[in-house]
Amino acid sequence: MMKGFKSLSLAVAMIAIPAVSPLATENTKSVYITIDSDALAFSEKTFGRRVESIETKDGISVLKIDEESIPWLSLLMHRNFNRCGGFMVHDDKEEALEQLDSQDGAQLFAKNNMFADYTINQENLVKPLVNEVKADNILATITKLSSFKNRYYKGEFGKQSATWIKDYWSGLVKNRTDATVEFFPHSQWDQPSVILTLKGASDETIVVGGHQDSINGSFGGATSTAPGADDNASGIATISEVIRILADSSYQPQKTIKFMAYAAEEVGLLGSKEISRSFKQKNVNVIGVMQLDMTNFQGTKDLDIVMMRDYTNDQQNNFVGSIIDRYVPGVKWGFDKCGYGCSDHASWHSQGYPASMPFEAKMNDMNHNIHTARDTLAASNGNANHAAKFAKMAVAYIVELDR
Repeated sequence: MMKGFKSLSLAVAMIAIPAVSPLATENTKSVYITIDSDALAFSEKTFGRRVESIETKDGISVLKIDEESIPWLSLLMHRNFNRCGGFMVHDDKEEALEQLDSQDGAQLFAKNNMFADYTINQENLVKPLVNEVKADNILATITKLSSFKNRYYKGEFGKQSATWIKDYWSGLVKNRTDATVEFFPHSQWDQPSVILTLKGASDETIVVGGHQDSINGSFGGATSTAPGADDNASGIATISEVIRILADSSYQPQKTIKFMAYAAEEVGLLGSKEISRSFKQKNVNVIGVMQLDMTNFQGTKDLDIVMMRDYTNDQQNNFVGSIIDRYVPGVKWGFDKCGYGCSDHASWHSQGYPASMPFEAKMNDMNHNIHTARDTLAASNGNANHAAKFAKMAVAYIVELDR
């Protein structure tokens, strides 16, 4: 149990979480976060002196908060706002305030503008690839990743699972001379992100990613049990199946395709924030980003895939919907909102890149076993049939956007 959080951990165990205001210690480090303003009063009431409101603009607030409170905030945002995360952690106060100022600049550009030709006309290429999706392959990868005690970003298991992903992806593309698999190291924590690149003839870049880390909200950090089968072994397994299909088919990309397994999403989108910022600094021409975070729990009865409208690109969202209609027949899709900073797509959106977040259910119907030891395959009926729909969609998205 984390020092100073006994009262909070008892409160977390209850359905109705009362206010707590544990006092910070002398050695407590503070960090700056941006968060939806609708969660501001809740955060201030819950964390008391551990949080300080700095500034609010356009529905987003900058807060100064004790670093050791971040895992609890992640849990409480999920419990109270149906958000997986729901905030972004920043390097310093200046970066957090800069995030506020970008609300009416890069982010509006990322939401409203077209970045690619969204014509759908590659049926002869797409259909044979979509037919190669195997749910059993996705199931096997979820089983392996959820067998780690946890994939916590500051622990040994988080490093081990990242190494397993890198080795697995490397094996999938071992016969490709146009493929590289690399760690993207992060200096402030142990777990690296993983990036697989299929180099195309053009430097225009398509990104498909999901976070690899897992967390247990009752907390214990690096020693907790957090299998994260749905959140987000399912997303990484779905991406892995897409990689396998493209690699085995000898598909030759026109544009450069990058697959990413982000570190440290659960504690403020840290890994994707560093990667997307580095891409922006290098002027990488990213024309499309798809985030796969939780793909295997069908919580909404009348919908299979739910496109998040907020902090995403409207034109690309409609393109993905048309992709589903054309290439994943029988799959029903719709729209919802997930709030600020709910997954790694928000990192790319904040840098002005077009992002989409197809999700497994409406937010009110999401898998409520996540962030606990109960996030196992059993919650998804022990199969990966729902995730297979996302793999088909992602394959079609890549090929249509690539041509």
